[in-house]
Amino acid sequence: VPMVESGGGLVQAGGSLRLSCVHARDTFTFSVYNIGWFRQAPGKEREFVAFITWSGSADYQDSVKDRFTISRDDSKRTVFLQMNSLKSEDTAVYYCARQNRAYGPGLRMDYEYGYWGQGTQVTVSS
Repeated sequence: VPMVESGGGLVQAGGSLRLSCVHARDTFTFSVYNIGWFRQAPGKEREFVAFITWSGSADYQDSVKDRFTISRDDSKRTVFLQMNSLKSEDTAVYYCARQNRAYGPGLRMDYEYGYWGQGTQVTVSS
């Protein structure tokens, strides 16, 4: 598995979680790729959450803007997703993935991404 997510769990509404996405096997130059977070709730399609570009720019889905923050530490080949003020509708399996093109523009479409992780479950109780 090229990307490994962690940090999920059960949290009450209004709480916080910090997800991590690590490129553990060092099979590509992490720092030159955009990394995205996606999520999939039961019975729903996978949706874009946020991405961070190789240069550090970020973009968010409207529903998580001002609550979630994406960041990266290239020295650790890791991208973080800080999630605050969690809501029940944030419940989903969260996946990280590497965008296919190095030094590319940030993109929201999941078909532009490969190297997916196995996902981490986030459950928000109301």
